[in-house]
Amino acid sequence: MMFPLEEITHSTCSHYLDQHPHAILYSILSGQESGYLNTKLDQNITAHNCHCEQRRTVCLKDPAATCQVASSVLVKTICFVRSLPSFSQLPSGDQSSLLRHCWLPLFVLGLAQEKIVFEVTNVPNSSILRQILLGPRLTEREAHRPTLAGVHKLRTCLHYLWNLDLSPKEYAYLKGALLFNPAVQGLSASPFIEGLQQEAHRALQEVIHLLHPEDTVRFSHILLAASGIQAVSHSLVTELFFKPVIGNTNMSHLLTEMLFL
Repeated sequence: MMFPLEEITHSTCSHYLDQHPHAILYSILSGQESGYLNTKLDQNITAHNCHCEQRRTVCLKDPAATCQVASSVLVKTICFVRSLPSFSQLPSGDQSSLLRHCWLPLFVLGLAQEKIVFEVTNVPNSSILRQILLGPRLTEREAHRPTLAGVHKLRTCLHYLWNLDLSPKEYAYLKGALLFNPAVQGLSASPFIEGLQQEAHRALQEVIHLLHPEDTVRFSHILLAASGIQAVSHSLVTELFFKPVIGNTNMSHLLTEMLFL
């Protein structure tokens, strides 16, 4: 199932806690709500209409299997990049900059091309008492944890790409157009890279005309899909798919090592 039912149920909104913290804290400490801390509220609320629901932190339901698949997609992505003669001809600094900037959209395209489906589940909440005492302040790690809203954004991108049903050549040329981004800061060969991007766009248009001669808006829809991928955050993908494997290893350093290995 694309959106498992359990991900949008079995949750509660903390708006009331924010508005009446002292009343609830008094009830807990006075024993009037003795079972409150150990009771998991099970309410069938309208999940997507609640901001608290969207902020709910999640993790992979099957991290071992999903992280293995994600790692395979990342390796294939790096292999694709390294296989491009035009990329290999670029200065090493430009290669590193392009990969650091563009690896995420290329990875998302890889997930879509491989038809990867993943499920998430709730991260166990910290104690209600701790939430009341500390309020909205979060640790740095907590602030970067994947949220349900971020996961839905990623899934929306994947779903849009699946509906387009891109061919292997369309995927390849779209990846090239995203990889050769002349807007990346610090490039020493920007004009050459801009030419490569234009070439990728022309090749994409040609293959679309060949495969879908009657579809006059397909190119625009593909570019719209690519634009949507840019809204997916790096922290979401890194924390969700790779943090369980690489721990505190810097993702940019890991990508550079994979590129020049």
